[in-house]
Amino acid sequence: MSEYLSVALHFAFTTFVTCAMVFFISGAYLMLFKIRYANELFKHPYLKERAFNQYSLSIQMTIVLDYFLRLAFPKSKKWIAANANELLKHVDPQDIPTNIKWPIVGLWGGCLIGMVAMLTVWTLLIIGTTK
Repeated sequence: MSEYLSVALHFAFTTFVTCAMVFFISGAYLMLFKIRYANELFKHPYLKERAFNQYSLSIQMTIVLDYFLRLAFPKSKKWIAANANELLKHVDPQDIPTNIKWPIVGLWGGCLIGMVAMLTVWTLLIIGTTK
């Protein structure tokens, strides 16, 4: 494996592990301590039908993803962020306190950046083994 490939692999793997740690820490903090407060602030339309805990984990994470997309892309009019902005148009991202923003952004930001880092690790491993 070339010297540059080794450095790039080290960096990508470190980024992946860091993202995984941020994902788990942010997710645990959010789900254990802040989810009730976040739901009260965002008032997701799904929560008019049932309580948050009555939904399956996949739907709970979808609701939190909508929160993330509203915070990260508040003016987006395309794709899935547009749907989140439509569902949560009554929420001003500037009014959400930082102690609610960081676990949501950490959870989904760590997940999305971690996926890119994981793909990079696999790509570099495949390139390294073919030489």
